[in-house]
Amino acid sequence: MTVRKTTRVGTKTSVKPKRKASGKAKAKPHSKAKLSRAQRKVAKPKTPVRSKANAAATPAKKAPRKPVKKTAAKVSPLAPRTFAKLPAVEGVVLGTVAAGIKYKGRTDLLVAKMVEGTQAAGVFTTSKTASAPVEWCKSNLADGGEGRMLVVNSGNSNAFTGKAGVATVKATAAAAAQAGGCRQKDVFIASTGVIGQPMDAGPVVAGIDAALAGASAANWDDAARAIMTTDTYPKLATRKVRVGGAEVTINGIAKGSGMIAPDLATMLVFIFTDAAIPAKILQTLLLLGVRDSFNAITVDSDTSTSDTVLVFATGAAMRDEAPIVRAGDPRLRDFRAALDDLMLDLAHQVVRDGEGATKFIRIAVSGAQSHQAARRIGMAIANSPLVKTAIAGEDANWGRVVMAVGKSGEAADRDKLSIRMGGADVAKNGMAVPGYDEAPVAKHMKGKEIDIEVDVGVGKSSATVWTCDLTYDYIRINADYRS
Repeated sequence: MTVRKTTRVGTKTSVKPKRKASGKAKAKPHSKAKLSRAQRKVAKPKTPVRSKANAAATPAKKAPRKPVKKTAAKVSPLAPRTFAKLPAVEGVVLGTVAAGIKYKGRTDLLVAKMVEGTQAAGVFTTSKTASAPVEWCKSNLADGGEGRMLVVNSGNSNAFTGKAGVATVKATAAAAAQAGGCRQKDVFIASTGVIGQPMDAGPVVAGIDAALAGASAANWDDAARAIMTTDTYPKLATRKVRVGGAEVTINGIAKGSGMIAPDLATMLVFIFTDAAIPAKILQTLLLLGVRDSFNAITVDSDTSTSDTVLVFATGAAMRDEAPIVRAGDPRLRDFRAALDDLMLDLAHQVVRDGEGATKFIRIAVSGAQSHQAARRIGMAIANSPLVKTAIAGEDANWGRVVMAVGKSGEAADRDKLSIRMGGADVAKNGMAVPGYDEAPVAKHMKGKEIDIEVDVGVGKSSATVWTCDLTYDYIRINADYRS
């Protein structure tokens, strides 16, 4: 009888004829002799047992550590549900490129080009260790520079980099001036990122032409993303308003997430309008609007080396309007209100993206001797780690607010002090309100929007500031920042 052996290959079955016996089987060259199960058991080497005597001398091998994968930052829970869609501003085009300054696989260079005659205004950090780009912009404004080119990079702040940092700024300005057909004093530069690391001008210079090659009037979202560092979302805002008989547009983009505190914050803000406003008047409007927006926010009390707010006015929408010659021109009333509102919107977006933030906190102080005093008291509360961590833990510990008022250095009447949290009276006349019920306050603390009102009982001035809570994630983000 013929015996057939079948073997399965994939899903098909093949038939192999049985090989005829030829006496003694020949071993394949270099093949090992087959062992029985019992032989294999005997031949298998035993694992040596480590005795207590040799354990110390022969340490056990540790399993290799798996590399820690960095995950992308989650979008802040306080982020807007939708992001603004910015229209074109006549006379402005924007381009972005991945220049490879620090980040891989994402854009990190923004270049904006504006028409001839564009007016510029700016406010900057009060830091005594201001970056080379900040000093360059301040000098250009003092020298009457127009806003023809804007170059912004993320990943390296070019701060505390000595003469090398100045050389990088000059090389950037020269390349941008050539690309834009303007003077170097018409080029404005901003950088954000790590402090103290030399910055190679090469990637920026090479990236300017590449960014302009793809520039358009619609690249607002890309522009806002290119300037992000630890930000979890792009910050954009837009307003339309009439100035005389012309409808003008105001667009703004910003970055900021940590090291946020007046005066200004670790914050870059760029605002563009097609209104025709002379530089001196634009500067006045900017200074007036900054006080209660960008100078009224804090995340962690730290002021950066690079804080910059620049406003550019192309004038393209008001060619047929009579010139504006003073800040008090009635035609500017609505424009100023719209500009102030846009700046406050961007300032709030910066706080809502505070590193690790889960609560957006409004602190309103009244009954102070002056606006400045009220703001200092508000900032003392907003910057208190004890207040911020209590809010992070959803603890209605209003005693910490009392503490912060007392340490502010500003006048306050202890026996007239009153505090409200979430609209509920907590303390009056220097003590807890009779029959104080913490339940509604505790419920308020579980929300994302926290309101604290304090009357210090010594005057009629008031101020409002905004901050966020202080969480474990803030520590994690900043502990890993350079890595």
